[in-house]
Formats: sequence, structure tokens, C-alpha cells
Amino acid sequence: MPATVIDGRALASDIYDELHGRVAALGGTVPGLAAIVVGDDPASASYLKNIARGCDRVGLVHEVRVLPHDIDQPALQTAISSLNADTRFHGIILQLPLPEHLDSLAAESAISPDKDIDGTSPVSAGRLLLGLETFFPSTAYGVKELLVRSGHSPEGRHVVICGRSNIVGKPLAAMLMQKQPGANATVTVCHTGTRDLREITLTADILVAAVGRPGTITADMVREGAVVVDVGVNMVNDPETGKPRLVGDVDFEPVSQKASAITPVPGGTGPLTTAMLLTNTVIAAERVARRQHSQHR
Repeated sequence: MPATVIDGRALASDIYDELHGRVAALGGTVPGLAAIVVGDDPASASYLKNIARGCDRVGLVHEVRVLPHDIDQPALQTAISSLNADTRFHGIILQLPLPEHLDSLAAESAISPDKDIDGTSPVSAGRLLLGLETFFPSTAYGVKELLVRSGHSPEGRHVVICGRSNIVGKPLAAMLMQKQPGANATVTVCHTGTRDLREITLTADILVAAVGRPGTITADMVREGAVVVDVGVNMVNDPETGKPRLVGDVDFEPVSQKASAITPVPGGTGPLTTAMLLTNTVIAAERVARRQHSQHR
């Protein structure tokens, strides 16, 4: 029996509806999101358009600050500091990768932990690993939310994550191993140094592909009835049309004949990434509103 295809767009729409209500409940506080882009990157432009549409739907203020490609590190840090101090914005994202002459870690570290809604700074990463309150990286957060909302909670299950990036694999592993609802999983992380990858992926109740290479996960690597989450975003030429098209890291059609549930690309984890970024922005605004309320009591 073919797998159930998990509709990420529908789940994201539900989240937007919830966020709209939370924004309305804030009264006079309007959550604000600021994005910093260095140079001209078409991929960033597409992602930011999705964020802008989500912000408009939910009721968030949003702004993109485009900095020149040849900006130096001090000027970049100054731009980040100005947004840290700007009370209109509750969340800041820095579009990566940066040009090679810039220090990404230093730039991410400059974002205030209170506004680090993509959870990329060392402070946010450390708090995540320790199980403390922090902002979850939006793509990893989207995977977790997708699993829970689609009825495939990771609790008590074996989750195998293929990929150890700082924005998906590592933070997702840290999130799912926490002793809390929607997590509490047994987690295995596989990567380029993993021996006998197929033997490990066949033990997964939930298999997450985040390696950045099309067709990496094939049907013989998936246990019958497993849940497969494809985080891959790869552009390939369609052999039938000759035009580029978006595919994931999973060989979708054959795998969908073995899995019980699977995410498509596009339309799977991508919409949840944006939705969780906006969720983090609203959470940041709610925290500010609570502090202001307590100060005026």
C-alpha cells in the first residue's frame, strides 16, 4: 500500500492560523522580523519572499536589509548591533552562506540571543543541547512539528537522521533526544563516515534525509512501514522536459511504496521551515510583552 503523503503546506496553514490569533492577543505589540542579506543571492530572494508572504498573513512587520557583497566584518557587525537595539524587531535572521571574506560564526554570535529566531548562535546551540529555553533552528523545528502534527510523534521511537549539518542534523538530534513531549526519541545520526549505512537506516522507525544529494535514500534502505522525512533541496534537470526541477534526497516513488508516510519535495518540510521561523518571532514578541507587563504591574 502506497505511503500517506504528508502535506506540509496544509500543516503550515494551520500554524499560520494559530499565529494570527496569538498576534491578535498581543494587543499593541506587533511582532517584527528583520532579515540581513549580504550581496545578491537568487535563492535567498525566493526564501525571503515566502517569509514576507507568511508575515503578511500572520500580521508581522518585516524588513530586509541588503548589504553590499564587499562589506567588511566590522560594518556587518554594526548592522547586526543596530537591529539588536531596534525595538521594532523581535527576531533577526542572517542569510547564509556569507561571502568567503566574512566570518559567519562571529556574525551569528553578534545576534542577541533574545532575537536569534533561527537558533544559529553558539549561545542558542548550547542552550538547545542542555535542554534550556531557546529558539530552535527553523528547519529542524519544522521537522519535529511536522512529525507531531501529522500523528507520527518521535516519542519512544528510533529516529535515524542522515546528515550532521549545524542547521538540520545536529539540532534535530538534540531536540528529539530531550525528555519532553514530542521528543524523547532514541536518535542515531549518520554521515559520510558511517559504515554500513543501509543496515542502520533499516532499523529506523522514522528516517530523516538531510544530506543534500538527490536520490541518496533508496527503497532498499527503508524498513517496511517507516516514516520518511525528506529535508533535501536539490535542483536537477528533468530528463523528460530538460528543465530544472526541485527534488529531495529520497528516491520518492520507490520509497513511497514501502514507507507508511513520506514528505514530498516540494511541499513537505519547506513550508514548515518558514512557519516555525514566524512562530519563533511571535514567541520572542510574547516574551517582550510579558516582561513589559510585569514591569508595569
